[in-house]
Amino acid sequence: MPNQEKLRQQLLQLDGRGYKAYRDIEGSYEFSDFTLIVDRTQGDPFAAPSHFRVKVAGEIAAFPPQLYQTKSRAIALRDYLTRQFDLYARSIGKRRGTGNSGLIGITRIGQEVLERTSVLIDDEFVEVRFVVGLPAGGRRILGHQAVEMLCEQIPQIVDRTLKYYHLDANKIQHHVEVVEDADWIRQQLTERGLVAFIPNGAILPRRSGVDDQPLPNEAVAFQSPKSLQVEFNCPNQGLITGMGVPTGVTLIVGGGYHGKSTLLRAIELGVYNHIPNDGRELVVTHPAAVKIRAEDGRNIVGVDISPFINHLPQGKSTTNFSTTNASGSTSQAANIIEALEADAKVLLVDEDTAATNFMIRDRRMQALIAKDKEPITPFIDKVKQLYADCNVSTILVMGGSGDYFEVADTVIAMQNFQPEDVTAKAKTIAQQYTYSRTPEGGEKFGQITPRIPLPESIDPSYRQKQVRLKVRDVDEMVFGTEDIDLSAVEQIVDTAQSRAIAAAMVYAVRKYIDGKRTLAEILALVMADIEFQGLDILTPFPQCDLAIFRQFELAAAINRLRSLSVR
Repeated sequence: MPNQEKLRQQLLQLDGRGYKAYRDIEGSYEFSDFTLIVDRTQGDPFAAPSHFRVKVAGEIAAFPPQLYQTKSRAIALRDYLTRQFDLYARSIGKRRGTGNSGLIGITRIGQEVLERTSVLIDDEFVEVRFVVGLPAGGRRILGHQAVEMLCEQIPQIVDRTLKYYHLDANKIQHHVEVVEDADWIRQQLTERGLVAFIPNGAILPRRSGVDDQPLPNEAVAFQSPKSLQVEFNCPNQGLITGMGVPTGVTLIVGGGYHGKSTLLRAIELGVYNHIPNDGRELVVTHPAAVKIRAEDGRNIVGVDISPFINHLPQGKSTTNFSTTNASGSTSQAANIIEALEADAKVLLVDEDTAATNFMIRDRRMQALIAKDKEPITPFIDKVKQLYADCNVSTILVMGGSGDYFEVADTVIAMQNFQPEDVTAKAKTIAQQYTYSRTPEGGEKFGQITPRIPLPESIDPSYRQKQVRLKVRDVDEMVFGTEDIDLSAVEQIVDTAQSRAIAAAMVYAVRKYIDGKRTLAEILALVMADIEFQGLDILTPFPQCDLAIFRQFELAAAINRLRSLSVR
């Protein structure tokens, strides 16, 4: 195997040549204490950066095995090392020419701790994947600057971020233990009859809509009401107390700006772990909880929305409903059915992003518009059936209609970001002020009709390319000839998840979408493959910028393809 000196000589020899000559350095190089692997070099300084890896032997990295002996701990340690690599690479990086020249980067990373492809660790190796903007002047190789980057800076980054003795052992231990405790609590929820847990002392408000860090100083720490308080004796931090949200139908009520939506947002993101000091690091939610909202204008293909909508004008079918421009109510109905098709167990709904006519039809409107003239069965008449018939719980933010008191099992009032259990009071009010509306939901929720996607309708190719994928942002994806809008899929939190979802769609087309398997079966097979073989099965070579996703978000992307056909 060529060594560090050989790489240095190659780079100097390439100085001044056309940029594509960088391809000559693809391969592996033995440095004194790690191996550098160049998987793919970019063909142009303005193109996507080159893909690199380093592998450090386990005895040199010297991380104690107890830090990665379980999956939960290994993901946490990998997350910590990704953050350290990113911080140090940013601190020493500088521009060295045109385009991406001079970049050494790993992956953008937020408050969530996700399983990523950026770092792998076991007893034998620590492997880190990253990207490099190989330096150029115009479109000519800058060989001397490349030597500085690859032969001097990368060894420096490896030494400072991938060797245990150079890192803060206490911070690593804390990072791992916090994540492990969150995973442990999440695993206990079903056994305890809960769908979510918010610990006392949690800081739920964020700095802003574009800054997900905790609100400093003035934020009010969360404190559970006594009636809903539960305890967990965690493996690392011991006894943790907080509010348990029980199964069934839970309402979150309260005045405007008192924290209703903030609480729901924390619960919505509790399907993921968070870094220490995030404020929500022990806020945990059932892993099959799905945020539901109205989504005017979305594409819907072959969804049986008849549990909610029937006898549309012009006799349009609702058992096999399709549209290229959904209304608020039809889109919300489809979003619920599609989530159930993907095996959701908890629905999260905020009235602020819901269709009003889908959520409630009060007594006066029932008197004015007879049921045989109204195709929508409102959610209020189906939410109890969802739990009774499908074992699907709902957490609902509702500030505008007390009619939901009748169907709620638990009512939590938020005042100045503090919860109060007002279930008994809400039930008393419901008895005192009877609404006399007529239930419209029938006896049962209705069926969830499986759909079979047709393979020819999911095509990632574009012109001469077999696959064309591009992720512009967390909610914007290009798949073949189509742009997919994921802005309403609120539980995608990282661009790396969107990249992995796009790649998983291609994987599903090639392996499992055959015109015979249902969408639910396809989702289960793809997720099982990723669970057993890792995200690397989705890409032709190792990449640093993929992160784990759930079957619900994969289903959401497939369902928003305008070319999709099903039977």
